[in-house]
Amino acid sequence: MKTWIRRSLIGLASVTILVGGLAACSSHRHHGWGGTQVSAEDAAKWRERMLERAGKELQLDEAQKQKLGEVFDRMREQRNALIGSTTNPRAELRALIGGERFDQARAQALVDEKTNVLRTGSPQVIAALAGFYDSLKPEQQQKLREFMDKRGSRWRS
Repeated sequence: MKTWIRRSLIGLASVTILVGGLAACSSHRHHGWGGTQVSAEDAAKWRERMLERAGKELQLDEAQKQKLGEVFDRMREQRNALIGSTTNPRAELRALIGGERFDQARAQALVDEKTNVLRTGSPQVIAALAGFYDSLKPEQQQKLREFMDKRGSRWRS
C-alpha cells in the first residue's frame, strides 16, 4: 500500500475516532445520539441506510458492502467504548469545575482512559477501513476521494 494512502487511512480513522469521542462528550442531542449509547435497533437502521446509500453511490458489490458494514461495526464498538458506562458525560465534565479548583487529576484520568480506549480499539478500526478501501476498484476509490474532498470543503476557510 502506498505511504500516502496508508497515512490518509490512519488520518481518517483518527479523525473519525476523535469526532466520535467529541460527540460522546458533547451536549448536542441529535436524535438522541449525543453522548449516550445508541440502541442496537437505531444503530442497525443507521447502518442499513448508510450501506444502501454508499452502495448506490459507489456501486458496491456484496463483498464490498460486507467490508463497509465491518467498518461501521468497528466504529460503533469504538464509539461505545469511548462513551463507556457514562450516562451523562456532561455531568462528568461539569464535576471537573464543580469545586473551587479545576480537578486536574480527574481530567488527566479521563484523558488517559479515553486514550487507552483509542489505543486498544484503533487497530481493528484501521484494519476494517483498510480492508474496505483496498477492496474498492480504482474508479470507486477515486469517487470516494472526490466525495471526501467535496464534503470537506465546507470545513475549509
